Amino acid sequence: MHIQESGEMYLESIFVLSQKDTPVRSVDVAEYLNYSKPSVSRAVGLLKSGGYVQVDKDGFLTLTESGLEIAHKIYERHTLISQVLEKLGVSPETAAADACKIEHAISDESFEAIKAYADKL
Repeated sequence: MHIQESGEMYLESIFVLSQKDTPVRSVDVAEYLNYSKPSVSRAVGLLKSGGYVQVDKDGFLTLTESGLEIAHKIYERHTLISQVLEKLGVSPETAAADACKIEHAISDESFEAIKAYADKL
């Protein structure tokens, strides 16, 4: 199943929030992304039905193996692209904003080339 950009954003957000060693709820994702609670609730429902997220009886979100795979991929892209842009002289704020746009559109081939180039730096 192909996941859209918005779904990738939600998965990445859940991943980032879960790195803080605190349980993640939909309200945390809403605050992190500055989205409405109903929008996040709907998205989480779609991600749950797609098999990317599990929601326990207390409303805590956990990424499934496939959800974690996508979230990690997007997070890696975001992090590396931000770093490369900053090394090119782009401000951290602009680099992060641009990386957020690029991370969803870039092909695997192009990202791997950027990654290989960054490893040489």
